[in-house]
Amino acid sequence: MEIIYFTKMSGAGNDFIFIDMKLNPAFFVSSGIVSKLCSRRTGIGADGLIIIDDAANYNFEMSYYNADGSTGSLCGNGARCAIWFARISGRMNTEKVKFISKGKEYSGEVIEDELIKFNLHSPKKIKCNFKIKAYGQLINASFADTGSPHVVISISDVLKNTRDPKFFFTEISEIPVYQIGKEIRYCDDFAPDGTNVNFVSIVNDEIHIRTYERGVEDETLACGTGAAAASLISFVNENLKPPVTLITKGGEKLIVDFEVENKKVKNLSLTGPAKVIFEGSTNRNLFI
Repeated sequence: MEIIYFTKMSGAGNDFIFIDMKLNPAFFVSSGIVSKLCSRRTGIGADGLIIIDDAANYNFEMSYYNADGSTGSLCGNGARCAIWFARISGRMNTEKVKFISKGKEYSGEVIEDELIKFNLHSPKKIKCNFKIKAYGQLINASFADTGSPHVVISISDVLKNTRDPKFFFTEISEIPVYQIGKEIRYCDDFAPDGTNVNFVSIVNDEIHIRTYERGVEDETLACGTGAAAASLISFVNENLKPPVTLITKGGEKLIVDFEVENKKVKNLSLTGPAKVIFEGSTNRNLFI
C-alpha cells in the first residue's frame, strides 16, 4: 500500500495539492491520478497538482499539472505557493529563491509570511483589440501570453442581449463566465491548445477580474498569469499604470508590477497571498 503525503495550499483562492518528493520518493505521476486527486467530489479537490523536488543549483524544481491531468503552461499562483512551500519545507535559507519549471528558470521572494512575489518572464505575445465571435455577437478582445495564453475582455464590450445593441454588461458579477469562457476557450482561433479567458472591469483604478481556466474547465477563484495578462492589456488599452491591483473572484488582492522600455515589458511580477490549508495523507490505491 502506497501512502501519499500531501499539502493543500491556496494562492488567492487558486488551490493546489502539493506532493513533496522527499516525503513521497516512490510517487509517480499520471494524468489519471492527477485528475482523480483533484476531483472535488471524489478526491482531495484542487485546481491543480504541483510536485516539488530537489534540483542541483536551485532551491527546487516545480512540476505543475492542471486538474484534468494536462500540463504545458505556467501557473502563477501555483508558483507563488511553491515558493512558500519551499520556505516551510526548509528549502530556502534567504528571502529570495531560484527554481526551475519545465526547464526554465524562475525567481521570487518571500515578502513576509504568506505574502509571496513571483517573477514572470516577459510576455511572449500581446495583441490588442480584435474581434471574437461568441455569445451570439462579435466581442472586442485582446490577448497576452504570460506563460499561459489569455484572452482579456472588458465586460463593457459584451452585450447582455443581442436584441438590444446598447445594453452592455456593467457588473462583473453578472457575466456568464462559464458559458462565454468555455465557448472562447475552444474557439478555432486558438486551436489546438485553446486559451484561458478573463473578464475585467476597472473600478477606481483597480481591476476586478474573473477567469475561465482551461485544464480546470471552469471558473476559478483566481488566476495569476491571467492577472498579469489583464494588467498588461489594461496598461495598453486603458493607460492603467503599474503597479496594478486586481480583485479576484474570491475577493483576494493580487498586485502585478512591470516596466515598459522601448515598447517591451520587463520585470513582470505577481505578488499576493499564499497559505497552507491543511496537510494529510491518502492511499494511492483508492485513486487507481
